[in-house]
Amino acid sequence: MKEVEIRTAEPIDTVEIASVLAESFAGYESLYTADAYAATTPKSNVIRDRFGKGEMWVAVLDEKVVGTVSVVPENESLYIRSMAILPTARGNEIGEQLLTKIEDYAVANGYRRLFLSTTPFLHRAISLYENFGFQTNDEPPHELYGTPLITMAKSLQVSND
Repeated sequence: MKEVEIRTAEPIDTVEIASVLAESFAGYESLYTADAYAATTPKSNVIRDRFGKGEMWVAVLDEKVVGTVSVVPENESLYIRSMAILPTARGNEIGEQLLTKIEDYAVANGYRRLFLSTTPFLHRAISLYENFGFQTNDEPPHELYGTPLITMAKSLQVSND
């Protein structure tokens, strides 16, 4: 397995982040409605607007951005969005490393819960989340522009020191 660097995303990364999202979800495009696919694979201008709304990380392999994820604070929870790993980089435990980074950040900043929405056809992602301790629940949203969604959450242990 190759060495992957997980680092905070910078505005200069926006084009690569958009490319990772587009390439990662391209094989699933036919399973989304057009609007849901567009929302799932935002262009670089939308990603640029996300800076300042929450933390964003990239996974770098051989000096190339191969993965990404961002979080948005919602009360005592962190909403995880736009997690993607290039198909050519899968199998390097990048998803696990990104989720570990999020959980470490959440615990260090006093968040009590992580949650996300995903589509029922992204089996690899669902398996990753389940292996990381996320559980499916009945919380909305249940669809994104006509594409079905499931919500998954994980409670965190927050130290009181």
